Amino acid sequence: MNLNQVTIPSLNVVKSVEFYKTLGLQLIVDAAPRYVRFLCPDGDTTFSIHKVEKLSNDNQTIIYFEVENLTQTVDMLKQKGIAFNTEITEQSWLWTEIKLKDPDQNQIIIYTAGENRKNPPWRIN
Repeated sequence: MNLNQVTIPSLNVVKSVEFYKTLGLQLIVDAAPRYVRFLCPDGDTTFSIHKVEKLSNDNQTIIYFEVENLTQTVDMLKQKGIAFNTEITEQSWLWTEIKLKDPDQNQIIIYTAGENRKNPPWRIN
């Protein structure tokens, strides 16, 4: 089994399109303002957004985007006007990450983990 895509809700799909294009995702399906789908720049995973009339008050979704060079990526995104909620932080689970929110307040974490993403020292056999 392979994860194909993740779909998130949005009050304003058109506004979200610009945000996610700025992050570097490639728009591949455009049925705005109702639905859009992106191809992630690395790998084969897709990411989609669908229009809703109301966002859930208890949205617990966290979207993780992995990059090779976190500092370089963050610097480039800041130059494009992306604002972050935290500084780059080294986590106890051996990932280095930074947090931000999209226009609909969906939590996003951009991170780098290297070998520790799939093979942390505490991985079970």
